[in-house]
Amino acid sequence: MRIAIGADHAGYTLKETLVAYMREHGIEVIDFGTHGPDSVDYPDYARVVAEAVAGGGADFGVLICGTGIGMSIAANKVPGIRAAAVSDVYSARMSRAHNDANILCLGGRVVGPGLAIEILETWLRTSFEGGRHARRLEKIRQ
Repeated sequence: MRIAIGADHAGYTLKETLVAYMREHGIEVIDFGTHGPDSVDYPDYARVVAEAVAGGGADFGVLICGTGIGMSIAANKVPGIRAAAVSDVYSARMSRAHNDANILCLGGRVVGPGLAIEILETWLRTSFEGGRHARRLEKIRQ
């Protein structure tokens, strides 16, 4: 599994934690940055991660900003992306099971590292259920 990850300055610390966690667990990570705490613009990172996922260079993406909301808005501008801003385990599971989210967006100022890891684990373990949910996603795609 290949995961593309990106963050702005508000998500930098949490990104570093999640990159280390994924690598320790044998997940291939493509780290698009940012690589430090200096102020940057989140849409730049959302775009490169979303394009990597949409283009098939990564299986899934993770984006982190202050709340996860800005990243999700920006990433969802890329055709084929279903980015979900998540701050709890239940929403993580449902974003995959019902919405087939392909990018997980987290808030570095909203969730701590322990919860973020639990959210990520749940999100990666959950499969899309298909069925009636596939019909709804097709309507969104159109």
